[in-house]
Amino acid sequence: MINYKHLNYLREVALAGSLARASDRLHLTPQTISAQLSLLDEAFGVELFRRQGRRLELTEAGEVALEYANEIFQLGDELEKTFQNFSTKGKTRVFRVGVSDLVPKAIAYQLLQPAMALKGLRIVCMEGKLADLLGELAVQRMELVLADSPMPANLNVKGFNHELGSSSVSFFATPELQQTLVTAFPACLNNAPLLLPSEGAAVRKQLMQWFTKQGVRPVITGEFDDSALLQAFGQAGSGIFIAPTVLQAQLEAEGKARVLGHAPKIKEHYFAISIERRITHPAVKAITEHAQGWLN
Repeated sequence: MINYKHLNYLREVALAGSLARASDRLHLTPQTISAQLSLLDEAFGVELFRRQGRRLELTEAGEVALEYANEIFQLGDELEKTFQNFSTKGKTRVFRVGVSDLVPKAIAYQLLQPAMALKGLRIVCMEGKLADLLGELAVQRMELVLADSPMPANLNVKGFNHELGSSSVSFFATPELQQTLVTAFPACLNNAPLLLPSEGAAVRKQLMQWFTKQGVRPVITGEFDDSALLQAFGQAGSGIFIAPTVLQAQLEAEGKARVLGHAPKIKEHYFAISIERRITHPAVKAITEHAQGWLN
């Protein structure tokens, strides 16, 4: 049976690059660590380190062992957090969640509503740029980030993407603006005032490609990082605006905008980014299960 302390020594030596530096971190003598790693070599029947000058470098087998070790300790962390959930039953727990400013507020509300319904839970919600929110997630100042795109691959943050679902987009305008459009959708978009998400939004590129394919050139009169502000300008008549199709009934019920048409091939995707590989937090589970039934 594997001795998990030995795996921890392997991780520390791989990180430090030498027995001496690892011994300072582990508060053990280099000789003790060396002896324990030798036992791990014997258990696996392979050499895990090779000496390169004064440094110790992982062999190919060592790289494989390190990858497994990282996953094992990640699962251990998740197991500990799972039982922390059990130990806090009957008490009010704080659930900290970040919402990217590119996620429509109405979508964020719908996604978070199931968590709000959980007893003994108090939600602390922060909005901001995705990179900033992921930084907070990395240092465990929040449990979840809702975003319109997965975590960037080049970002050095330990987290896992959980796709919640997607929605196509629709185009909306106030009744007054709609009356000025003389052609049918999508031709009515040509030379019409249009409000768009900023270039940082995942859907922006899809929209520009779709305009080209449809042969229309709207006049972009506003670009917004904040989806709620974009919608507010749209409902005030400043231009045609887009919104997720799943919000159509809500927007039309408010009486400030009517749907002009749909773009079913343009999809807005939504992701829950967490520090858990396997979702165990009750609030995150409630959010993901509801979203996967509500979104496409």
